[in-house]
Amino acid sequence: MPLLNKPRTATSGAYGGDPAPRSLIRLRTALTVFFALDGFLFAGWVVRIPAIKQQTGASASDLGLALLGVSAGAVVTMTLTGRLCRRFGSHPVTVAAGTLMSLSIALPAQAHSASSLGLVLLVFGVAYGGINVAMNSAAVDLVTALRRPVMPSFHAAFSLGGMIGAGLGGLVAAGLSPAAHLLALTVVGLLVTAVAGPTLLRHPAPVSAPASVSAPASVSARASVSAPAGPAARPSGRTRRLVVLFGVIALCTAYGEGALADWGALHLEQDLNAHPGVAAAGYSLFALAMTAGRLTGTALLERLGQTRTLVLGGATAAVGMLLGALAPTAWLALLGFAVTGLGLANIFPVAVGRAGALAGPAGVATASTLGYGGMLLGPPAIGFLADWFSLPVALTTVAGLAGAAALIGYAARKSAS
Repeated sequence: MPLLNKPRTATSGAYGGDPAPRSLIRLRTALTVFFALDGFLFAGWVVRIPAIKQQTGASASDLGLALLGVSAGAVVTMTLTGRLCRRFGSHPVTVAAGTLMSLSIALPAQAHSASSLGLVLLVFGVAYGGINVAMNSAAVDLVTALRRPVMPSFHAAFSLGGMIGAGLGGLVAAGLSPAAHLLALTVVGLLVTAVAGPTLLRHPAPVSAPASVSAPASVSARASVSAPAGPAARPSGRTRRLVVLFGVIALCTAYGEGALADWGALHLEQDLNAHPGVAAAGYSLFALAMTAGRLTGTALLERLGQTRTLVLGGATAAVGMLLGALAPTAWLALLGFAVTGLGLANIFPVAVGRAGALAGPAGVATASTLGYGGMLLGPPAIGFLADWFSLPVALTTVAGLAGAAALIGYAARKSAS
């Protein structure tokens, strides 16, 4: 069954006879801005990790433990954000988390030891976890209302924001201190939240009923703009297992995003003697490739379907990361990063979107917790493996998990169809 099989009109979609296409467009624009802001702020932090590492005098394992603060704060928050979204709505939670993330981005530059860095990253992790679950919950509802598989476009905005944030970070790395850079990001984040936030606060999110297992994610649920009703029916055991399965797929691929974000620049600079600007460009190139892949994600899903998209993406990312980790020169490693970005581009949004279609906000929260848990727990794991073996060897685990995601997606093709 194709993902797009009926024309849209001014009154079609979740709103029935109420013509509100402009409201949908405004919501989509504002939500896209928050996805881009999330990527922009996160990338601005990660490109300064080498400087923060030097500032705190942390070893690779010490830095890994400090980064665990982001992981702990985010994962704990993600388990609660689904409930917050059900009680207050995903839009207010998105705005609140965006404000907190903008404020907390300035804190790492004030740390002068690995332990203090871990504490401030705990606050950053709380904000990061909250905004990602809230945004994805809002996006799933909007995808249902639009009746098109546009979930990759939101994640393309995240990647585009990451590319811009990393690119600007690379440009200012040599001439601007981490404290000044991250404080500037706080100002930008608060301004963007003040501009885009009111749109989300004025318009409630479309409320969708959980989809049946056999229905496509983009057209499977009915939606309305009424306030949230009572508690949704408890998903069946099979549905819960499928949600967890998609969460594991998201985890396998998000592990690679986190690893490249936190360790890619250090690998290029430390192992391949790349200039700091070139090292910072590594994550920017990775984000650019992910952006390109996600901008074409809707067309890819309509043409290939979910299973082929997952399998092809996982296999491509595995090959690309082997090149990125083991290449003897920085330029070959950069090529590997780009191929990895193309491969990973659509796996996470497909997995989270499918989980949301199956079980609503609870499904998004579960899959996001697993997925972003992989993104945030991956970097500390890479740090320990780098100490025990080497950073290039540690980065090959990204290829292994990407291949595992492809295998799981293929094995689950009948259950998830």
